[in-house]
Amino acid sequence: MPLGLGRRKKAPPLVENEEAEPGRGGLGEEEPGPLVGGGVGRPQMGLPPPPPALRPRLVFHTQLAHGSPTGRIEGFTNVKELYGKIAEAFRLPTAEVMFCTLNTHKVDMDKLLGGQIGLEDFIFAHVKGQRKEVEVFKSEDALGLTITDNGAGYAFIKRIKEGSVIDHIHVISVGDMIEAINGQSLLGCRHYEVARLLKELPRGRTFTLKLTEPRKAFDMISQRSAGGRPGSGPQLGTGRGTLRLRSRGPATVEDLPSAFEEKAIEKVDDLLESYMGIRDTELAATMVELGKDKRNPDELAEALDERLGDFAFPDEFVFDVWGAIGDAKVGRY
Repeated sequence: MPLGLGRRKKAPPLVENEEAEPGRGGLGEEEPGPLVGGGVGRPQMGLPPPPPALRPRLVFHTQLAHGSPTGRIEGFTNVKELYGKIAEAFRLPTAEVMFCTLNTHKVDMDKLLGGQIGLEDFIFAHVKGQRKEVEVFKSEDALGLTITDNGAGYAFIKRIKEGSVIDHIHVISVGDMIEAINGQSLLGCRHYEVARLLKELPRGRTFTLKLTEPRKAFDMISQRSAGGRPGSGPQLGTGRGTLRLRSRGPATVEDLPSAFEEKAIEKVDDLLESYMGIRDTELAATMVELGKDKRNPDELAEALDERLGDFAFPDEFVFDVWGAIGDAKVGRY
């Protein structure tokens, strides 16, 4: 069967956008599953998660990135619950938590917390700081932005391409959350939706970005990182194992990714940036997981449509993903 024939658009998004505006049908309706070890089993539909006392005791240490005492958090099964636990530990509204980095308080996109946390990783939470509104003249089709999101309704800037339109606007920085474009709220939107809106803005016109930057510690003031370097690789934890957070089903304690999986995830993440203007190691890891046992690109296309149909990946992208996974399998790095 030729690639793309008979492909179905079906599945819900990879991450629940529970903070989406009313009308984003069906989002946030599924309860998280219980925390289990080693990927064993799946939760029964319709049953609530077990009480925290019955979950394995995995305790993580955390601080606010701009400075705070050390807190202890446990009992979360997905990213949104993690933010809730951090907010509870520091007596903050959950909505104040923008994103987390692992083992550094700096806005380092190579250390961004995605879907996996090393069991010995230290979590730094970045909270909302200064708000700003910026007018941007779109002089070129490409703005030079790579977008990611926090898995809980906030999209933010992960990379700024050197020499690009945005690179010349020094008030815009890596880590800034994109709250609105031309007055249209983006709270609850996924990274690919924000990237598409930016791409569709007409060239030769001015538009307005409403941004919120993460609150900075004293030693980070005046820093303006260009974000992670292409090909620098995903941050999948430094502990002896990883806790993998999922939007659907239980969180699982897993071994560190194999060399093949790590390289394949890196290559697929690069393709996501090239085709869609986003970076998302958890999405890339899910695609590698779906594709590593498939016999041909058509089987991969069907699996992606079934699981990640809302992304509507083009056929040429799916073919390149298939090739990237195949290259990683045979060691062509």
